[in-house]
Amino acid sequence: MATSQNEKVREFLTCVICHELYIDPCTLRCDHTFCRKCVTGYIQTRPDAVQSQTIPCAFCRQDTKVPHPSRPVEEWAGQIKPSIIIQGLIDTLGPEEDVPETSSTCCRICQQLGETTPGALWCPECEVALCDRCVKTHRVSPILQNHDLCDLSSRSKGRRRVKCTEHKSSNVEFHCKDCQKPACQTCCIIYHRACKTVVTIESMKPEMKTELLEKRFVMGKRLKVRSKKVEITNEKLQNSSRSTELTVQNIKSICQTAINKIKQKETQLMDELNHITQTYAGQLRSGVKLDEIEMQMYRQHCEFIDQALISNCQMDLYDAYQAWESGAVDSGDGRDTDTADTRRIDDIRFAPDTANVEHILDDLQLGKIDVTYQDEGTCLPSLGLVDQIDGRIMGDKKEPDLRDVTVLVVDGIQTAVVTDIKNECVKSFYTTNNQRCHSKLPLGDLPCSVTQLKENQVMVAVPYSSQIVTVEVTPDLVLLSTITTSKRYYSLAVLSPSSLAAGGLYYDCHGIVDILDMAGHVLRSVTTHNNKTLFTCPFYMCVNNKGNILVSDSGKPSVTCLTSEGDVVWRYAPTGDRSLRPYGISTTGTGGILLVDRDTNKVIQLTDTGEYVRNVLFSKDMINISCDKYGFLFLCTNTEVKEYMLV
Repeated sequence: MATSQNEKVREFLTCVICHELYIDPCTLRCDHTFCRKCVTGYIQTRPDAVQSQTIPCAFCRQDTKVPHPSRPVEEWAGQIKPSIIIQGLIDTLGPEEDVPETSSTCCRICQQLGETTPGALWCPECEVALCDRCVKTHRVSPILQNHDLCDLSSRSKGRRRVKCTEHKSSNVEFHCKDCQKPACQTCCIIYHRACKTVVTIESMKPEMKTELLEKRFVMGKRLKVRSKKVEITNEKLQNSSRSTELTVQNIKSICQTAINKIKQKETQLMDELNHITQTYAGQLRSGVKLDEIEMQMYRQHCEFIDQALISNCQMDLYDAYQAWESGAVDSGDGRDTDTADTRRIDDIRFAPDTANVEHILDDLQLGKIDVTYQDEGTCLPSLGLVDQIDGRIMGDKKEPDLRDVTVLVVDGIQTAVVTDIKNECVKSFYTTNNQRCHSKLPLGDLPCSVTQLKENQVMVAVPYSSQIVTVEVTPDLVLLSTITTSKRYYSLAVLSPSSLAAGGLYYDCHGIVDILDMAGHVLRSVTTHNNKTLFTCPFYMCVNNKGNILVSDSGKPSVTCLTSEGDVVWRYAPTGDRSLRPYGISTTGTGGILLVDRDTNKVIQLTDTGEYVRNVLFSKDMINISCDKYGFLFLCTNTEVKEYMLV
């Protein structure tokens, strides 16, 4: 079993370029690790990488920028940070040899003396197993007596020591943040005396844990994105295959229709030719019949005349003569008088209109294949539904009516915080150990807006109590503080650690946007612009990446961009076909604006200067929208939260 595990670890620690254990491993921006010398060799095989001054990944082809590209190409890989964790795993792996599993549980000291004694305890400092007898010796030794011994079963969980690659007898205990290198005490004295930030690895544990949790969360997100992208792409492939089959059928159908039409024309021409040919043949047969009759008549007259001529009777001659003179014998000159009005066919020919047919076929349009392309410059990628969170939880007295959502990552756990006005509470939803969990914080009044204050804190506007409460997210909800304000605020957005923007109603029910300090005191108010009232219902707002306030007003349908000083930067108030009733508003990581249009149940995209781009998404009953820094969108409806990702 140990050998199998060892092989799996070695496989994990093998460079995909040289297929050997990593030597001086370094990790690129895409999180793929290679030997430093392998990276250098790979760069030299890629002239395009040298030209673009980037280091391409041999695995995924993603580029990593070179911090100092002016240095020789051979030194580029040396500028990439070393992989301390992977190097530590390699150092502890040791040489690849077949060691019996039981040998690691035997006393190491006794083994050196040629004896085989079962180990009783494990020394993490010395990384050896000790029998009961050697444990006593170990504990009384002045040098070793401070070593904490543990059970053999937990030796893998003990404190692992990594030896310095240069000073073999010293452990790696320090990290130089200036050089981004691990160091032993001797290294600190020799190489890092001038460095300003050399800390113990022990002191870095909270920082490393936080970063690793963040990294783990990001990797989980990327995994979810890639998995969904593969799923959607495979579905597109299937749809494309079905669409192609249907298109082929349509093309064959339209071609067959054209062929049938041509066949119909052929039949018409053949029928017409057959009719004319039959008429012509009938006319010719009729003429032949008449000629044959006349020929028979002429023969009879000739015989009559011949008989008269050879007769000795003059009356026979006279009868023949009289028959000729009286016209009894037809000369054939007027035989067609009865058909003088009938046109007789003289000949039949077919004159093919080849040029016209070719012209018609060239211009013949059986159909058109249209291809649409994504406009990457102005449009968001497609949105794929990732998850749906039901806003109902046990203990709710009423059907939930969610008003706002914001999403935090607390200790690597994604947590959605929503306000529920009907149940007068704030709720959090998260998943831990593959289990759906939730938390509920009753407020005794109707909460509206929720906005993130710190990494694990949110602020909630409770307008009817004229309060703003601060809540800690653990990811369960804990009430921290409550401040009372002079007005009813329905929307909140944090401007800085010391100030926030709040949208509410003035005494005459006109809308107002106030800049507050963290105690709820009004620093300045914005109500008019050019002597005109700006707001009626400023119930949704956010802050963009420039620090400006975006106010969505459903009462006076518009989006207004304000500076933190209260100056109007721009205003989006469309009319006509694009008129809208704006609700929730949020910004993307690139500065774009996403806005919920309650009338059309659409999310529309605006530029950072307030210009319409396109419709992004259609979904019923949308109230608010929130975007996290990882590119995920969260739509809040009355009863649920839908999570979308860019795919």
